[in-house]
Amino acid sequence: MSVWGQDRKGTYRYLTFVLLTLLFSTSLAVSAYSGQYEDADAAYERGDYATAYRLIKPMAEQGKAAAQFNLALMYDNGQGVTKNYAEAVKWFRRAAEQGDADAQFNLALKYAKGQGVPQDYTEAMKWYRKAAEQGYAQAQNNLALMYGDGKGVTKNYAEAVKWFRRAAEQGDAKAQNNLGIMYEEGQGVPQDYILAHMWFNLAASRLPALEGENREQAVKSRDITASKMTPAQIAEAQRLAREWKPKKEGK
Repeated sequence: MSVWGQDRKGTYRYLTFVLLTLLFSTSLAVSAYSGQYEDADAAYERGDYATAYRLIKPMAEQGKAAAQFNLALMYDNGQGVTKNYAEAVKWFRRAAEQGDADAQFNLALKYAKGQGVPQDYTEAMKWYRKAAEQGYAQAQNNLALMYGDGKGVTKNYAEAVKWFRRAAEQGDAKAQNNLGIMYEEGQGVPQDYILAHMWFNLAASRLPALEGENREQAVKSRDITASKMTPAQIAEAQRLAREWKPKKEGK
């Protein structure tokens, strides 16, 4: 999925999600199949993907959404089976149609990237929205990006802000950064440097070390915004960041 927004001196960009390599689900609590799920999970954890695949496949074929999602991941990553994006899409779709938010998000990513299916931003929007409405923060962030870029939908900054905010309030660092940009630029909301600084500050503090480049961008954005603020405004933004608490919706 493409990054959207304006460059700032060639380095400043909105943050988005790339295709995730999700961990094999360990929360597969379906009583009638719990033993088989546990065996599949144990096989996966020790790297015996062939056994994990053999155990998961029948459950997926019997319509168990969690098994369908995990089978899709194995096709997506080439674990225990030859990598096959079309098969991954097939099983993501089956789980997504049962309401599995992880599968809905991953199916949206496939449509957005054109992996295993023709690239189709309208379909990507459809599945991002389904996951986002279940409180899935990553889907909310990507749905907002689609609104901001006008991909699969008419460009709408107010809708982008709405979905960035829902994800940011759950603690999603990329959404916090993106919401900061909207406040800094005055897109979809009145320009507000205090709130922009607050969200940039939160994003910088929450991005993990392995996302050092994104964290550096958030820090740079915060500092650029601070250069336009009074000391009192900076102090207020810092206070808001200290007092902020996440609000969990769902995923």
